[in-house]
Amino acid sequence: MKIAILNGPNLNLLGKREPEVYGHQTFEDYLTSLRSRYPEVDIQYYQSNVEGELINEIQRQGFEADGIIFNPGGYTHTSVALRDAVSAIPAPVIEVHISNVHAREDFRQISYISGVAKGTIAGLGLQGYELALLHLKQSLSPSS
Repeated sequence: MKIAILNGPNLNLLGKREPEVYGHQTFEDYLTSLRSRYPEVDIQYYQSNVEGELINEIQRQGFEADGIIFNPGGYTHTSVALRDAVSAIPAPVIEVHISNVHAREDFRQISYISGVAKGTIAGLGLQGYELALLHLKQSLSPSS
């Protein structure tokens, strides 16, 4: 099974950026741990601060991967183009947010992605990625 994790803008700064909101762990360290816990899953990873690059990767992975875990970062609240890219692919997408966007500023409570994602996980820290992975594993396995 191949699962792609796509992270949007500023998520390359995890561990440094606002640790009171996002924690102290880098995503690379978290990814190493996740891969070691799920060796049977081919976990692909891509991060970009550029909207068009994320669209290209959604389109590529959306036809290659079995599922996508997507944290669009700040583009969640602004990008119709990312929403259209998610709508255009056959792979199921789980939207993940490290912080509880619903408990933050009003503008963060709007997601252009949620309406076309299979589901959304928010506010559970980095564990949200693992929960999304577990859901995709279960829902995509032949015995489910």
